[in-house]
Amino acid sequence: MRGMVPPEADSGPSQACYAAVYMPKFKLSRKRFPASCVEVAEVMQDAIDRCEDDEKRFPAQVVGPSKSSEGQFIYYLVRWL
Repeated sequence: MRGMVPPEADSGPSQACYAAVYMPKFKLSRKRFPASCVEVAEVMQDAIDRCEDDEKRFPAQVVGPSKSSEGQFIYYLVRWL
């Protein structure tokens, strides 16, 4: 994907997955998230269920983790669910 940091050699290739993303203030324009804000789920419905009763968590499909230029692990947004 354009604009994404290549995967770290030690961690293997980045994978698309479903996740519950923690965002105190929802910003539609935000395209990447620190790994500490991403809770990976096995299936799409699991990610949706984790966000049901929490106003600060949003289900999404993400790619990652990748290591940013600052040395942090991040996930990139593919789409909101």
